[in-house]
Amino acid sequence: MHILVATSEAVPFCKTGGLADVCGSLPREIPNLGHQASLVLPAYRQVLTSQLPIEKTGIEFEIPIGRKNVTGSVLTCQLGDSGVPVYFIQQDTYFDRGELYSISGVDYPDNCARFVFFCRAIMELATQLPACPDVIHCNDWMTGLIPAYLQTEYAGRPGYEQIATILTIHNIAYQGNFWHWDMELTGIDWKHFNWQEMEFYGNLSFLKSGIAMADKINTVSPTYAEQILSPPWSCGMEDILRHRRDDLCGIINGIDVRLWNPETDIYLVTDGYANYDVESVSIGKKLNKAALQRELNLPQHDMPLIGIIGRLVDQKGFDLVTEVMKTWVRSQPVQWVILGTGEPRYHKLLAELEQLYPQNVSVRLEFSNKLAHRIEAGADLFLMPSQFEPCGLNQLYSLRYGTLPVVHATGGLADTITNTTDETLALGTANGFSFVEHSSDALATALHHAIATYANRHTWSTVQTIGMQQDWSWAHSAQKYLQLYESAIAKRKASVLA
Repeated sequence: MHILVATSEAVPFCKTGGLADVCGSLPREIPNLGHQASLVLPAYRQVLTSQLPIEKTGIEFEIPIGRKNVTGSVLTCQLGDSGVPVYFIQQDTYFDRGELYSISGVDYPDNCARFVFFCRAIMELATQLPACPDVIHCNDWMTGLIPAYLQTEYAGRPGYEQIATILTIHNIAYQGNFWHWDMELTGIDWKHFNWQEMEFYGNLSFLKSGIAMADKINTVSPTYAEQILSPPWSCGMEDILRHRRDDLCGIINGIDVRLWNPETDIYLVTDGYANYDVESVSIGKKLNKAALQRELNLPQHDMPLIGIIGRLVDQKGFDLVTEVMKTWVRSQPVQWVILGTGEPRYHKLLAELEQLYPQNVSVRLEFSNKLAHRIEAGADLFLMPSQFEPCGLNQLYSLRYGTLPVVHATGGLADTITNTTDETLALGTANGFSFVEHSSDALATALHHAIATYANRHTWSTVQTIGMQQDWSWAHSAQKYLQLYESAIAKRKASVLA
């Protein structure tokens, strides 16, 4: 099989979130399983100025966008040392911009035209590649029109008959909904602007178009695949998803174990930090905790250190976190380390807590990849009390680093973290702590449980070992994607023969 992964972002080229981590990692694993992979994304400014060995392919095309034609071309390089070819759709008016989707938090007004162009350019590219793809793996709304084009404008064209599509929903809250008159930009017949295909409450929806017309659909955890069938997690898409339920599944994301590995982590070789493995975790964590405390100006006390990395917004549970912190900084012997940016009210509140309680709170209102790795290595607990979480990656990084996660049991967090109880300890499955009701009281109870376990060094070490020995690598997840690709190809072939 040849799998063409279509995405709007991928590491190491450009990133705004977990989508980039997934699409920069999965294509690397496919060749290891005996199949061919390639990657396609826009030639953003970040790509053009990256100093990577990017070359011209000589492929050019002209795409109709409404009543005008827009020209574009294709650049290429390789995905690191993997040998996987990467293709960049170049159209500087659309993509040579400072940010990927928005400026100062406001979406670009021409995002519909930009990603219509991107989707149609991928369609033109597909049959000009050295090997035509068997599957185009679409990711989120930005590529949602690709299945629609295969079913409409490109239906019956030579070379396209056997191409199957899957659509991965990374977060259903992001839907690519636009004014209904933008349907004209797509070039697709208005007859498809109906409630069963491309229309969504009077608007054109890229995501709904993909859900309606892809051969197979998946999301990034089994629990999230069930949750999005009903409100409020469905974000209005429950009818079309229930209609496609037989073609919907959940596959947990993997983690890039080349980058997230405490034995080889490049950020743990200086400043007093140390690499470690499951055998040396006790010594390694002690050294890294002390180094992290020094770096963040916290006293080097042997009290539980709680790490948090992420967007400072309600969706990530910061309403609960701040409620608990306001009480705990005065009453509980724990330290808090928080890294991220988000809503100004949380910036203000956390900065105030740090100022008032510098012995217990350290806040970095930024994003630093180096510090993220060091928090994973130095913290005792990692907190993820998200309202909803399609998959989550930090809880998986934490398991690998022997940092026990405390999570709200939702989406991928429920699928990956098993609460520590006498029963789960006996079964050898306990790898963290979780709570069901999304409330500050429930979070506080889970944290009390975690801290009590921290005091029992034997149990704590047992749970650390279980988590560190679990396999959450992409090698495991890629096997499930291969099965999904095969089922999409089979469905596509059956529809062609019908």
